[in-house]
Amino acid sequence: MKNAPASSAAPKTAASPSLTASVAIQIRAAILDGTYPPGARLRLDELRRTYDVSLSPLREALTRLAAEDLVQITDQRGYQVTPVSAENLREVTVLRTQLETTALQESLRRGDDAWEDALVAAYHRLHRLESDGQRAEGWEKAHRAFHLTLFAACGMPLLLRFCGSLHDLSDRYRRLFLARHAPDANVPAEHQAIFEAAMARDAERAAQILTRHLERTGRNIMTELAGPAAD
Repeated sequence: MKNAPASSAAPKTAASPSLTASVAIQIRAAILDGTYPPGARLRLDELRRTYDVSLSPLREALTRLAAEDLVQITDQRGYQVTPVSAENLREVTVLRTQLETTALQESLRRGDDAWEDALVAAYHRLHRLESDGQRAEGWEKAHRAFHLTLFAACGMPLLLRFCGSLHDLSDRYRRLFLARHAPDANVPAEHQAIFEAAMARDAERAAQILTRHLERTGRNIMTELAGPAAD
């Protein structure tokens, strides 16, 4: 496990919603980037020192992450990062494909000029960071923003929430794959094709490209989970 930076200040004791949310965001990011790898125990005393909080907001934050399936609550009130498995990846990929294509098609039907402007900005920000298959600093944030902006006009808050959670679960698998492999060279062209189909309001084509994009990513990662792969 990577060492997270510790704080020497006295732990904050306020269990406010904003503090709980802040801690949840920080731990979520650490799980997604591999600082806390799959199956790792999350020790409360260590987390309390690292994030400079008391036990109450820390437990609330971990409960939130458990609801997102990023953390598991074990016996005797222990916590661990949810392990990865081929079965879970398969489920995440199927659900993500189904829900994201639904959200995308609805977003293309309902999106207004403001949504188009937001999508153009999100795509060009991502495009600037995608060059020669390298992942520049900030790519992960721009990548997530582009995908979520595609669906932002669907007008279905619950669907958007599910899409965001599934994206994060899928993202964890993808980052584990990228720790051992070079980025997929097809990704920038697929992002461009999805963007162009979305701007043309071609819902069927956009959904088809997005489906291929997500399913191929799932197959790549599944190969890694199935057994040792050559570096």
